[in-house]
Amino acid sequence: MATALSNMIPPDTAPGFLARNGWEGARIAPLAGDASFRRYFRVHRDSGGNSQTAVLMDAPPALEDSRPFLAIGKQLDSLGFSAPQALAADLDAGLILLEDFGDDRVGPLLAREPDRERAIYETAVDILAALHRHPAQGVAAYAGPELLREARLFPDWYLPAVGVAEAPGYDAAWAPLWPSVLAGPPVLTLRDYHADNLMVIDRPGLRGLGLLDYQDALAGHPAYDLVSLLQDVRRIVSPDLESAMLDRYLDARQADGGIDPAAFRTAYDILGAQRNIKILGVFTRLYVRDGKAGYPAFHPRLWELVTRNLQRPALAPVAGWFAANVPAAARHGVEVVA
Repeated sequence: MATALSNMIPPDTAPGFLARNGWEGARIAPLAGDASFRRYFRVHRDSGGNSQTAVLMDAPPALEDSRPFLAIGKQLDSLGFSAPQALAADLDAGLILLEDFGDDRVGPLLAREPDRERAIYETAVDILAALHRHPAQGVAAYAGPELLREARLFPDWYLPAVGVAEAPGYDAAWAPLWPSVLAGPPVLTLRDYHADNLMVIDRPGLRGLGLLDYQDALAGHPAYDLVSLLQDVRRIVSPDLESAMLDRYLDARQADGGIDPAAFRTAYDILGAQRNIKILGVFTRLYVRDGKAGYPAFHPRLWELVTRNLQRPALAPVAGWFAANVPAAARHGVEVVA
C-alpha cells in the first residue's frame, strides 16, 4: 500500500550514496511506500545521452532487516525468475539501489487492459508451479506456531476494535487444521504473492513477470502463495478464474508426481481462511497502531472472502467458533474515526 507522497522525502544520506555508486547528481522522485517502514524512490540519470532509471529503497536498519530481501532476491534470480537485483547497497544506512521494473504493476495494468487477465494469471500460476519444483533453502519453517501467531492477529486486534471480547476456544479450533498444511515437503513461500506485487516487464517466458515483496519468505505449503494470488484482497478474482487457475496449478504439479489433489485443495481452503482472517487483524493493526487510515476500507472484501472460506468442510471447527462468538454486527469492518 502506498504511503502519502508528503511522507516521501528521501533521506539526507541518499545523494551521497548515489554519488558513491555512479549516480552522482541523479534526480530522486517519490515512487511508493508500503505497509512496512520501507520507502521507494525512482532515480534518474543521463548517461551518454541516454536516460537511465533505478529504484532506491530506503529501509531504516533499526526497523527493517534488508538482508533477507537481498538473499531471497538472489535465490529467485538464480532459479530463473525476475526479482529486482541490487545495483548497490549500504545496509548500515538502509539504502539499496535496485533494478527498475517500470510501472506496469499487474493490478493497475489489468484495470486498463482487462482482456490480458487470463494470460497474466496463467503466467503467475506457472511461476509458482516452477518455483515449487525446488526445495526451500535458507529460510525458516512456516510451521504451526507461526500460523497460529498470525491467526491470533484477529482476536488480538480486530475483535477489540469492534468491541467484541475474545471467547475461549479460538486456538483449539485451529489446532486440528494444522496437520493438513504441514504435510509434505515445504517450498519457498513468498507470502505476499498477489497482483500488486507482480510487474509486467519486457522479458521472455516466466521472467516476464517481476516479483516484489518477498523478504518475509518462509518454507511452507505450496498452496499458500496460490491462495494469496487467487483470493486477492485488493483485486477481485472471479470464482471461475480462481477455479481454472487452481486446476492449472494442479495439472502442472501432477506432471511432477507425488501431489494429492484432494489434500492440496484441503490445504488451500485452510490457508485461505488463515490468511484472510490474519489480514483482518493486520489491517486493523495498521489502522489502530500505525495510523494508516486506508486499510479498514478492505475489511468488507475480507469478510466476503472469510465468509466463503468458512463454508469449506475443513474449516468446520473454526466456523463453529466464529458462529458462536463473532456476531453479524461485528463482521462489517472497523469504523474509521475522522
